Amino acid sequence: MGSGSIRRSAGALFRGVLSASGAKTGTFTDVPTTFCASTASTDPTSSTASAASAATGSAGRAARNGFPLRTVAALAASGLLAAPLLAGTAHADPKAPAPPTKMSQIGGDRLGTPGVQVAQTPGAPKLPGPDALTARSWIVSDARSGKVLAAKNPHWRLAPASTLKMLFADTVLPKFPKDQKHTVKPADLAGMGAGSSLVGIKENLSYTVHDLWLGVFLRSGNDAVHTLSAMNGGTAATVTQMQRHAKELNANDTHVVTPDGYDAPGQVSSAYDLSLFARSGLQNADFREYCSTASAQFPGDKGKGGKRATFGIQNTNRLLSGDYDMKPYPGIAGVKNGSTTNAGSTFTGVAQRGDRKLLVTVMNPQKKEHNEAYREAAKLLDWGFAAADKAEPVGRLVGPKSEDDGTGAVSAKGKGKGAHESTQAALNSSSGAGGAWTAVGIGGGVLALLGVVAFAVHRRRPLPELLRGRQSRK
Repeated sequence: MGSGSIRRSAGALFRGVLSASGAKTGTFTDVPTTFCASTASTDPTSSTASAASAATGSAGRAARNGFPLRTVAALAASGLLAAPLLAGTAHADPKAPAPPTKMSQIGGDRLGTPGVQVAQTPGAPKLPGPDALTARSWIVSDARSGKVLAAKNPHWRLAPASTLKMLFADTVLPKFPKDQKHTVKPADLAGMGAGSSLVGIKENLSYTVHDLWLGVFLRSGNDAVHTLSAMNGGTAATVTQMQRHAKELNANDTHVVTPDGYDAPGQVSSAYDLSLFARSGLQNADFREYCSTASAQFPGDKGKGGKRATFGIQNTNRLLSGDYDMKPYPGIAGVKNGSTTNAGSTFTGVAQRGDRKLLVTVMNPQKKEHNEAYREAAKLLDWGFAAADKAEPVGRLVGPKSEDDGTGAVSAKGKGKGAHESTQAALNSSSGAGGAWTAVGIGGGVLALLGVVAFAVHRRRPLPELLRGRQSRK
């Protein structure tokens, strides 16, 4: 998340408050939150009165949902800050840019054609219409086979916001052991953009690599990204490595300028490329762990005697952690969300029902409602699960360049086929990394409500024995 990002933390964070008796260190109230006035609406009809009305409406919904008065009051206060940023933006901008007439055809010819691409077949459910799916670009695909079930402008190069952190993680995460410690220097935090989302890293304090990745995935912390980049040889070196890795993944729509996704001239990606990053990252067990973590404790300041305090952080992926106006999506297992001034809201998610695992990416919904990117992603997932066995694919997610020819069809030499087989082996394995990935999605909806009550690291990795253990805790 970058300039103009809004840390929409109302519902999930307030549920964290309910699980503690009063605000103190270790509750979710300690999570740093960033509001940036640069996104304030310029609509002349916006006013303080309309902001108050919007805040009252949000508070009313919270009260009807059973929140106590102190939480409703906090929600209203948050709404008074957020409502002016949302006022007057409920409808699509008539001056919104049109997609290019010619885009990349990696993954298939139809994926380079502007507009919605779907092969509607007899018996297949109808895809939701343009009023329900307002994003400038989206794609829904089978995570195992790579088949693209439907898409809209999937190769349109747009600002990615913090979804670019998936590429950052896929590039840098394998380089450092989880228990390695790093003492943060002032230079490590230099160069972050104004209004950056932060997890709350402090200079001259030590953090484990595990802590830092939790900060990246749960709070989209640009301070965590810059710290890891410093460990990796610096921001410039990390950007170069990310760009090289994007090319290796056949993600040719992507141009990296900053490692954290902060708005920068020329920094673009696409719904197709973001899906490639997620699919590649999900083959790494640590990546799956972090992106599926609903809540965790994060190190704070040193207290008396040098003992570190901790505070609770919760994942800002609302299909994973829920919100006051949204329940967690059944079977959700990650991946990453983002929001900036240029990008609008962006989201890539993965979910599982039975043996079916679907990836969805949504970029910049034109309907500027609260949590709209998640709502549209959920609609695409619902359609995808219902249509997966009936709809004809309109393209595919290609494999890495070293294994795949990068075209829409499997090469005559079987190069593309080999890429699919290697990817599927990782995603289908019943043991090791693949087994952990399979386990991620099976009971993803269960731990969301539990995760806001107990202040430990709560991951959506519900192996049967873990589920029994979590359900027995009071």
